[in-house]
Amino acid sequence: MSAGPPGEEPPPVGRLRPTSAATICLWAVVGLVGGWLLHALSDRWTGSAPLVSWAQPLALVLVAAILGATAYLTWRTVHVHHERLEPHQAVNRLVLARACALAGALLAGGYAGYAVSWIGIDSDLASQRMWRSAVAALAGVAIVVTSVLLERACRVRSDDEES
Repeated sequence: MSAGPPGEEPPPVGRLRPTSAATICLWAVVGLVGGWLLHALSDRWTGSAPLVSWAQPLALVLVAAILGATAYLTWRTVHVHHERLEPHQAVNRLVLARACALAGALLAGGYAGYAVSWIGIDSDLASQRMWRSAVAALAGVAIVVTSVLLERACRVRSDDEES
C-alpha cells in the first residue's frame, strides 16, 4: 500500500539494463546460420548465389561512423559537460543504440556466414564474394561496438548513486 492519497499510484520503480552480450551473441549466431544457408538455398532455388558489391560494406561503415559520432557527442554532452538531454532525445538515442546493436550483430553474423560458405570453392567470383562479405561482417561488428558505446553514453547516474 502506498502512503500517498487514496487512488494515487506510486511512481514506477525499475531500471533499464544494458543490452547483454548473450543477446548480441544470439543474434550473431542466428545471422551466421542464415548467411551460411543463404548460399546453399539460393544456389538450389535460383541457380546462383547473391552478389556482394562494395556498396554493402561501405553502407555499413557509414552507419557505424554515424553511430560512433552520435555516441561521442552524447558522451561529451552527458559526461563531460554534465548537461541533460531532453527526455525524448535520450530515449530516441537509446532505442537507436539497442536496435542497431541487434541489427549489427545479425548483419555481422549473416555476412560472416556467407563468407564462410565460400571457403574451399575455387573461383575468382567465390573469392570476391568471400572477401567482400568478410569486410561487411567487420563493418557489422563496428556497428555493434558503436551501438554499445552509444547505449553506454546514454547512461546517467540515478539519484541513489549520487548520495
